[in-house]
Amino acid sequence: MANITLEVRNYFKLELLISRSYNPLRNLFKTRYSLFNNGQTWIDSPTCGNNYLTNVITKNKNINITPAQKTSVANGNTSEWDISTLCSILLFSRRPQTLNSNDIQQLDQEDKLVTQLRDTRNKLVHHSSKSVDHTEFNQLWNDISTILVTFGENETELDKLKEDSIFDLPRQIINEENTNEAKYFNSLGTKAHKDENYSEAIALFIKATVLPGVSDHDRAAFFSNMAASRLAFYKQRFYSTDSSDDDNKIEKELDRALKDAKQARKLWYTWWKAHFRVGLIYAVLEDHEKAINSFERALALDPSRNEIQQPLAESRIIVHRNSRQEYTDLQADWKPIHERLNELKEKYGIDPEQRRQFDNLRALLDPSEADVLKGHKFSLGDIDVIQDYEQAAKYFAKAANAGNAEGMYNLARLLDKGLGIKKDHNLARQWLEKAAAQPTQHPIITGMSNGCVAEAEHALGVRYYEGISVCKDFSLAVYWYQRAVDHGSAMAANNLGCMYLDGIGVSKDLQKAEELHELGAKRGNAVAMMTLAEILLGKNDFQMARIWYDRACESGNIIAQRDRAKFMKMLENRQQCSPDIQEAISKATNYCLLSQSKISASVASEHHYLRDYNMLCEHANLGSITAKNLCTALEHYAPALNLLLSFETFAEEQENVFVHELSQCYRIETIVAQIPGNMHKKVSNIIDRVLRRCTQESTSSVSQLDEDVRVCYATLNLNSYDLIEQFLETCKQKYPRSVHFFLLSGTVHGFKRQPDAGLFNINSGLEIEPSNYELLYHKAVLLRHIRKDMNEAIKAYQQFITIAPKDHRKIPEAYYEMAICYMTDSHTPEVMMQWIHKQYKEGKEAERLQLPCFLPYKSEHLPFIQPFIDMTEPESNVKPTPIKNRTQHLTDPERVKLILKHRMWEKTTLDEKQNSAYKSFSTTVKPRVQQHTDKSLIGLKSITLREMNPRKDHVYTGYVLSVTIIEEALSWNPSIHLVIEDENFDCQRMLIYEISDEEGEQLTSKLYTIGKKIHVINPYLRIGKLDMKPSIRVDDISSIVMQSKSEWILNMCRYCCEANALKFCGQCRQARYCSKECQTSDWKLYKHKLICKNK
Repeated sequence: MANITLEVRNYFKLELLISRSYNPLRNLFKTRYSLFNNGQTWIDSPTCGNNYLTNVITKNKNINITPAQKTSVANGNTSEWDISTLCSILLFSRRPQTLNSNDIQQLDQEDKLVTQLRDTRNKLVHHSSKSVDHTEFNQLWNDISTILVTFGENETELDKLKEDSIFDLPRQIINEENTNEAKYFNSLGTKAHKDENYSEAIALFIKATVLPGVSDHDRAAFFSNMAASRLAFYKQRFYSTDSSDDDNKIEKELDRALKDAKQARKLWYTWWKAHFRVGLIYAVLEDHEKAINSFERALALDPSRNEIQQPLAESRIIVHRNSRQEYTDLQADWKPIHERLNELKEKYGIDPEQRRQFDNLRALLDPSEADVLKGHKFSLGDIDVIQDYEQAAKYFAKAANAGNAEGMYNLARLLDKGLGIKKDHNLARQWLEKAAAQPTQHPIITGMSNGCVAEAEHALGVRYYEGISVCKDFSLAVYWYQRAVDHGSAMAANNLGCMYLDGIGVSKDLQKAEELHELGAKRGNAVAMMTLAEILLGKNDFQMARIWYDRACESGNIIAQRDRAKFMKMLENRQQCSPDIQEAISKATNYCLLSQSKISASVASEHHYLRDYNMLCEHANLGSITAKNLCTALEHYAPALNLLLSFETFAEEQENVFVHELSQCYRIETIVAQIPGNMHKKVSNIIDRVLRRCTQESTSSVSQLDEDVRVCYATLNLNSYDLIEQFLETCKQKYPRSVHFFLLSGTVHGFKRQPDAGLFNINSGLEIEPSNYELLYHKAVLLRHIRKDMNEAIKAYQQFITIAPKDHRKIPEAYYEMAICYMTDSHTPEVMMQWIHKQYKEGKEAERLQLPCFLPYKSEHLPFIQPFIDMTEPESNVKPTPIKNRTQHLTDPERVKLILKHRMWEKTTLDEKQNSAYKSFSTTVKPRVQQHTDKSLIGLKSITLREMNPRKDHVYTGYVLSVTIIEEALSWNPSIHLVIEDENFDCQRMLIYEISDEEGEQLTSKLYTIGKKIHVINPYLRIGKLDMKPSIRVDDISSIVMQSKSEWILNMCRYCCEANALKFCGQCRQARYCSKECQTSDWKLYKHKLICKNK
């Protein structure tokens, strides 16, 4: 145990101290039971327990305990009730009306202490690093021990738990004969366990545990082994085909296993394996939050134990799935292939036999595709194939080794789940990285996307978000999610949308969050549909909120289906409110969303500071200290980046230079060091190598390189709070005069919501550099979070403002945060409003002094005070969301992708016209249903593209779709391909079939050209057979009615779609533009070059 750090020892000392609250809380419960029940005495028995559960707990909704805790209560043995159960019962039990004032006063005081104890215990339990620094330890120890002494515990006995001796073997009177006999039984039990005779093993371990005079550590090992045998026995009987097994008896064996594991933990609290064993059983019980907590405790006690990593990663994977509700979508099920094909036929009219023929064609063109198809057959099962994961892994591995991305991804999935191949999360990650590195278009089959590249990118995003087999890194999660979104992933759009909604790893952006959720919803993610519905409800868009929620239900999402009545009731109640009330609720919802951010260390920035270097130099020459600092930081970052881009591998000296330059940049201004996502692993490997080299050379000697690499390592891994918190402790000890380590340490504690510990580190840094304004700002923030003395926090903010450069990027924020200090302190409304207004105006004035690269200014705290400003200054109202216009839609990812695909199609047609040797072939499949026209528009209801389900093959009979043609066609075989836009500026493909050669030329060159407006009667939203993408399909040309010429957009700009564009493309002389900016955007975004030829 000598290797356990001081901080980890502090954590477990506090846990042992809290465990001493069991007896006082039990005694308090029994005393209250007697007081509340006319003097009756509680007897630890099932009779008492069942009566209490039936008559008290089930009738009191405020007593919120788990099913397992209810079972424990029903058993009636209070010695088995955990602290959470006792606290819940004590705090929320109904008091009799007959109590006198003295009883009430005493109960109130006791409740106050129980609440403090519960909150402190919860804070400690969710302390993911399982380490507590000296300052926080002393504070928590004093708080807990004071409560326990009040409840009757002996202070001298409690203080003994502070001693490090608790980590040593306890002094006990040992009976050597009994010990030897117990160890003999243990060895026999271990052998029986290995032979899978678990009942015999359990019986032998019981004999070992009951012998007196055996040390606690030995008995802990026996209980741990017995728990392992009970768990193995449970699994053996659970998967047994023997129908004579009593299910209730089997479940009880699992309960006993948990009790044994907890007993081992109680006997030897600082033994890693005891916590590990508890975690394994919680994982089987599917209580993965508790499993993670136990695994993290085990890892803190012995970080070298690799066997902890895999079950910890598995529990984190499951927690992620549950948090994102991935388990609730039917599409996530691994259904057999023939069932999937039948679903495609039912939903989209795709003939299963034709689909199989297409797959056979893939296999002929690319042998690795044949292995992928065989892998799917064995992993999912098919009519003629029995599911066999081992065979599936074999074929996926063969395809993966041949460079097939889909094979790589599916092999990684099997490795993650341990299906048909040994479970290995690290190897799975490596295959995912290889899959994500493949081209997005199939390397052999032209025109076909490379399957599973986007899925691999999304899976890597999840790994970095949750910290599964990698250090948690939100900026890398953003990078991989964004790549996956760009390549078509629906789940990545949902997950990235959540990050923008919560402000995790990115600056909070509600508009972008909505766009991403809409994108994910359109691509078929049911969770994104639900979130989008809630966002739209908050904006009073009741029609689309209802539509998207219903689509989530139709997709099969069980959570959406379960909560539909609740959501619709909320929607209907909102609809019944007056417009003014609706607007007020919308504003309140928006302010709430803006002000609720989850804290994360690294925030991915979309601003590229290297491009600002010349501008910053100009401001620096004019006297701006902030601009000068940014320039200096960039001058260190640029050579580091240049090395990164110039050399695939680094020599040792190059690594040293890279680390030095990057560390200098981090010390001056971290935000400018924007390492490209695809190079993050390379940078991490360089820093790891240099750190390992410095550590191997000497663990005690100091050097500039060692200090530099520590700065880089800590900054790069700042989101892995637990890892970096402990790492920084060693850095501060080795470099006690390095202010940057104290700043980073204070920052990490702040992100972990440990402001007291954070403030201790910041103050330590200020002792070295009293005028360091970065430290002063963090001091002010931490004082505000502690909430003990807001005047002290304000004083720190004012000191920061006085010392920092006037254009420092945090000065406006400091004013807004000072305003919040008065909102949380006891001031009269008049004084509070005056103060808020004063700080608001100062903040706005400070915004004017900001450098151009920080404008428009983004404040995290302004939304907190904005409602108070709006009360007295209506003209300053912030609208919840701006009204969308076409300009906002021009860069929509789906619109860009749609237009690019269409122009690639046009390019193919142009190539055929200009080169007779160039031929392409295309086919079409008969639609699942037939579209029929009506004789007149009269009586038809209007419909827009967003009201049509993009995932449902459906004819909207009785409706008319009114659109503008924004991309024209050059061919009519097999159909006329257009891109249309509706009144909401939403876009879609439109395919017109059954066109003869005689009319094709006339329709494409004269009638269906850009700017023309048309009505489509009974529009048919068709899902494509191969790409599964939506389009508007027309099989009866009479269902298209041209709008009047006065409605057309004449001389339409090819980029922004506005009328009367006077400029022409200088090369093709076909495309019109209303400005140089539009022409540039059309070339860059929509790749006008594809169609820039003389037609």
